[in-house]
Amino acid sequence: MGRKHAILLTVDGIINLVLGVFLLLFPIGIPEIIGVPRTNLDFYPTILGGVLFGIGIALLIERYGYRAGVRGLGLGGAISINICGALVLSIWLLSASLEISVRGYVILWAIAIIVLGVGIIEAFAKSWTNQ
Repeated sequence: MGRKHAILLTVDGIINLVLGVFLLLFPIGIPEIIGVPRTNLDFYPTILGGVLFGIGIALLIERYGYRAGVRGLGLGGAISINICGALVLSIWLLSASLEISVRGYVILWAIAIIVLGVGIIEAFAKSWTNQ
């Protein structure tokens, strides 16, 4: 595994773990802290948090299990997850009339930009190919 590939897997894994933890903690007050509206159900944000946390673990398994032959989620999958997630969040922020505080908009736009940026960097790095 190349150095660039390893760095991208590590950064992407950490981002997914952090986002996953935030969503897993959704029921205990995260909406108020980051300035987004609370939903009627905590089920869906919590499930999404579990999925993102799992993606983060899979990316780190790919990164650190590579030498031992243990495989996780490769960068090809991570690119599609990052770009799709960031674009859907951006579309919601641009088109929906959401009751979100300024702080909420700033945090959500930051998440969308960071996740999209990581996906684009991964795509341009062509890290999924053997060079």
